Amino acid sequence: MDWGPLTFDWNRTRAFLVTAEEGSFSAAARALGSTQPTLGRQVAALEEDLGVTLFERVGRGLELTATGLALVEHGRAMAEAAMRFSRVAEGHSISLEGSVRITAGEVVAAHDLPPVLMAIRARHPRIAVEVVATNEVRDLSRREADIALRNFRPSEPELVARKVRDDEGYLYATPGYLASLDDARTLEGLSRAEFVAFDTTEVFRTGLNALGLDLTPESFPYVAANQAVQWALVTGGACIGVMMAGVGDADPRVVRVMPETLRFDVPLWLTSHREVRTSWRVRVWFDWLAEARGG
Repeated sequence: MDWGPLTFDWNRTRAFLVTAEEGSFSAAARALGSTQPTLGRQVAALEEDLGVTLFERVGRGLELTATGLALVEHGRAMAEAAMRFSRVAEGHSISLEGSVRITAGEVVAAHDLPPVLMAIRARHPRIAVEVVATNEVRDLSRREADIALRNFRPSEPELVARKVRDDEGYLYATPGYLASLDDARTLEGLSRAEFVAFDTTEVFRTGLNALGLDLTPESFPYVAANQAVQWALVTGGACIGVMMAGVGDADPRVVRVMPETLRFDVPLWLTSHREVRTSWRVRVWFDWLAEARGG
C-alpha cells in the first residue's frame, strides 16, 4: 500500500462527517461534545488538506458541495471501519476496569436492574456502569450500548443473545375506574373503556383486539411513550394500561383487569455484539446479568 497520500487527520474527517449528518457546526459540536469553532477549524483544515470545498452556507445551515457529497459516503465507510476496529480491540480487552453501558426498557431499568447492578458492583467495584433506560432499541453495532435487555430476540447475525426468562404482563386499572364502567367483567364492557398507548401506531390496539377486545382509535385518548407517565395515568384512575406483573401486582392502587383472558407473554433476552461479547468486563456483566435475571 502507498501510505504517502494518507496525510489527513481522522478527527478532521470525523468532524466533516458529523457536520454533514447534523447539518450545522453547532449541531455537530453538540453531538461530539465539542465546540462550534473547533469543528469549523477541523473542517476548514480538512478542506485545505484535500484542496476542495466541502460545504456551502445556505441560510443558517450548511449544504454539501458536489465534492462533499461524493466524499461523505467514503467518510461513513471510514466511520464504520473505525467502529469495527474499536469493537475488535474491546473484544480483546482483559481488564476489569472501565465502563459498561447497559440499555433496558424503562420498567426493567427502574425496577429490576438496580439490585442486580449493586450486587455485581460489590464484586467488581472497578467497573462503572451506565444505564440507558429507554424503550427505543439502541444500535449495538454502533456501540450505542454494550449490553441490551430486550423483549425480543434479535435477528442481526452479528448479535448474540440469551433468553433469561419469561415474564407476564397484564392490564391494570384502579377499582374506582373499573366501577365507573358499565360492565368491567366482560370484553364487551371493557371495549368501551379508555386506554393509554405507547404511540399512535396500531400495534398495541391490534394486540389487544387479538385478545378479544373491540377497540378503536378513539379508545386511546392518552398516548405516552414514557411508562412512568403511563403508570401515573393508570394509578390516578384515568384509564387502563399495561404493566409487568411484578410491578403491577405490587402496587396496591390497582388490580388486574380480566387476568384470565387479557394476559401477555413477555420474554426477556440478554443481547450483546459478538465482538464486544468477548471483552472480559463485558462478559462478566453479561454472565452475571443472565444468572441474576434467571438465565
